[in-house]
Amino acid sequence: MAIGNNNEIEKKLWAAADQLRANSQLSSQEYSVPVLGLIFLRYADHKFTEAEKEITKKQPAGSRRKIGKADYQAKGVMYLPDEARYSYLLNLPEGKNIGKAVNDAMKAIESENDEIKGVLPQTYTRFEKDTLIALLKQFSNIPMDIEGDVFGKIYEYFLGKFAMSEGKKGGEFFTPTSIVKLIVDVIEPFHGRIYDPACGSGGMFVQSAKFVERHKKRPSAEISVFGEEKTAETIRLCKMNLAVHGLSGDIKQGNTYYDDIHSSIGKFDFVMANPPFNVNGVDKEKLKDDKRFTYGLPKPDNANYIWIQMFLSALNDKGRAGFVMANSASDARQSELEIRQKMIEDNHVDVMISIGSNFFYTVTLPCTLWFLDKGKKKTDRKDNILFIDARQIYNQIDRAHRDFLPEQIEFISNIVRLYRGEDIETDAGSEELMKEHFSKGKYRDIDGLCKVETLKEIKGHGYSLNPGRYVGVAEKEEDDGDFYERLEELNEELEQLNIEARDLEERIADNVAKLMEGQG
Repeated sequence: MAIGNNNEIEKKLWAAADQLRANSQLSSQEYSVPVLGLIFLRYADHKFTEAEKEITKKQPAGSRRKIGKADYQAKGVMYLPDEARYSYLLNLPEGKNIGKAVNDAMKAIESENDEIKGVLPQTYTRFEKDTLIALLKQFSNIPMDIEGDVFGKIYEYFLGKFAMSEGKKGGEFFTPTSIVKLIVDVIEPFHGRIYDPACGSGGMFVQSAKFVERHKKRPSAEISVFGEEKTAETIRLCKMNLAVHGLSGDIKQGNTYYDDIHSSIGKFDFVMANPPFNVNGVDKEKLKDDKRFTYGLPKPDNANYIWIQMFLSALNDKGRAGFVMANSASDARQSELEIRQKMIEDNHVDVMISIGSNFFYTVTLPCTLWFLDKGKKKTDRKDNILFIDARQIYNQIDRAHRDFLPEQIEFISNIVRLYRGEDIETDAGSEELMKEHFSKGKYRDIDGLCKVETLKEIKGHGYSLNPGRYVGVAEKEEDDGDFYERLEELNEELEQLNIEARDLEERIADNVAKLMEGQG
């Protein structure tokens, strides 16, 4: 079935579920996890039914051997007792306590499947009976003959919608899928150990698995995933998300600033993350002997360069990292500049991509994607960094939200592939964009889009990693543009100027103090 039809199914299911929430007494936050739990239950039942058909077909004629839990486990399928079957819940008699029955179904699945223990929601008695029955019926309408990862797509769609409706809190557990896909496409996690120390609902892991599948390999044979997340509720979302996509991972609860649960130093082939921006209040006293911070702790009360060093230190000597970062980190001064300078001079920074405003639910401001590559120093890119300004590349979803189209993600990733001397990909429809910009099939600098800079040039720009400083501006006709978008850009420029102004103030104050001392 075409992707468009899948989208229609997602939209219809969401519209119905959202309507039910609007008529219930539950907030979006109270409603979201149990609803995702029902999608999970429907998925588990579908996989169980498919496995049951296969196992029964292979039973020798006349065999009396009872099919049991081990048969399903051998197929990598969760075992469901009778009381956890979707059809059993759907057909309960009218007088039954349906909320308790769904809670019991979740408990029964957990008791039979260790990997999902303590993960499934069990708050269904909060639902009004009619709402819960309507939801069970609604999700029973998911067609079973759709090709591809339909449950994963529906789960992702609902995750994104809940994140949008929950605003800031939603942004803490969900990174928009198109941003995750771009990060994955640039770091190319074909094989190895993947780490996300701020893993949220696990989107980085899911898209990594899809990347491996797209390149005709089996994710479970190629990649293993490791995550850390501080809230138990988000870990539940993550483990359900992995299970719905047929994945498993080592996801642990902890505060990544102080608990390096996975003993991460030098351990991973790939690191991907969307950490919280500009966090203050991290207790640096607890970190002063932590070996993850080889370039030292930043002096400002801001965790951006704490996160950046966590990502870098977790890579092995060929590892790649891709992560989201506040724009201000690209130009931060003083002790943060010293850390950035060392990273650049040690040849760890590979690609920097500017992303426009309104891609995230937590911040409307633009952001930057950083890509580190510890294996780069053994390539001819050693003394170069690729800067891409993708702020003019987007798909407008509505007034307040944007994403990338598949061909746009592929186009941006192809610029990186050309820079690395790799073959480009055109399966997602980027052929026209590639012909328009790179007609000779070779990398070239393009004003307003991309520029490869040498370390010497970067040093001359005060070790700035802001793509806008290098890429220049494309020639274009004057137009009125979008007032709000321009306002966002001016706000971002003001933020950068404020950083530089604070730096100058500190330097002047230092110089005045020294002069006064000299006269004393």
